[in-house]
Amino acid sequence: MAITTPDDFPRRWRQPPNFPLEAPFDHTFRPAVDILDHVRRDEEVRFTVLGDDDWQVRMDRTAAFRTAPIEEIATWTFRLVHFDLSRFYDDLLDGFQEEVMIPWRTHLSARGFTWQRLAPILFLSTGGASSTYHNDNSHGLVWQVHGTKTFHSYLDPDKHLTADAAVIGETTGEDPPAHDPDDRQSVTMRPGDQLWSHALTPHWVTTESALAMSVTLSHGGLCHRGRFSERELALRAYWDKNPGEAWTHDLRNVRY
Repeated sequence: MAITTPDDFPRRWRQPPNFPLEAPFDHTFRPAVDILDHVRRDEEVRFTVLGDDDWQVRMDRTAAFRTAPIEEIATWTFRLVHFDLSRFYDDLLDGFQEEVMIPWRTHLSARGFTWQRLAPILFLSTGGASSTYHNDNSHGLVWQVHGTKTFHSYLDPDKHLTADAAVIGETTGEDPPAHDPDDRQSVTMRPGDQLWSHALTPHWVTTESALAMSVTLSHGGLCHRGRFSERELALRAYWDKNPGEAWTHDLRNVRY
């Protein structure tokens, strides 16, 4: 059941599994192909060309990714991420700060939430592409904007990866490990759908349409009236024991 009332979210956010929600953002994005054409040229974009078994083909496409005709790029299998969307607030994402980020921050703070970082991340991919199998140190409000993706995680993440193991990075791999399909929580997301992804829970995302775009609002250090989520407590305990590593885990360390 989707979280639809202001009081539902504070009751549900602290513990897995993931859940759908409905945050009424009033923002209209430009067409996904136009956003792709713009962000692929930015120096801070990250992308991985996938799909073709021929290593040289992948290397040639990687070299041409920023300059080849966009119609050709859209036929390749790839995944792309950009972690600093504030670079585009004055043009490509005009109005995003006022129509999405400020209302969401206001909504959270009015209900007793605090955070250390709250920033949007852009994901673009083509049919057949999959993210890595990984966990994030931050909670994510995943907002599907264009096309279709399936967000895979587990009903009981502790059964597959404890929070302590997630903190030290035992999750990351290109593909998920073997598991019972009945343990999986797979949510197919279409334009307008939103999902809350808990911090430090393993997951992977598959692209089901020719082109798909989503934006994730990443919440670092989210806290409600002095209480962190259950799994984030493991991260805080690790930082207490390893203060030299505290604050090194930010958006630049997220794998895609």
